[in-house]
Amino acid sequence: MRISWSPLAVDRLSEIADYISRDNPQAAVRWVEAVFKTVQRLLLFPESGRCVPEVGRKDIREIIHGNYRIVYRLEAKAIFVLTVRHGKQVLPIDEIP
Repeated sequence: MRISWSPLAVDRLSEIADYISRDNPQAAVRWVEAVFKTVQRLLLFPESGRCVPEVGRKDIREIIHGNYRIVYRLEAKAIFVLTVRHGKQVLPIDEIP
């Protein structure tokens, strides 16, 4: 199994890191590293995330990292990270292919 990040997920991760780095650049680096470490655990436990309530599909799942939702699509041989959103933000359905 492999993990792939969508361009949108990479953009969102970068935007969040930029926001954090305004106050604390080291914290932004640590946060990004922690997100990648959290996502890597999906290789061992791909179904550990819950199904995304807004979508209602078994293949679209999310894991929570701090205040953020990491939304991914689970396939037989791959995990596709679709987006990263703050938990208080509405998840736009158009971000879920």
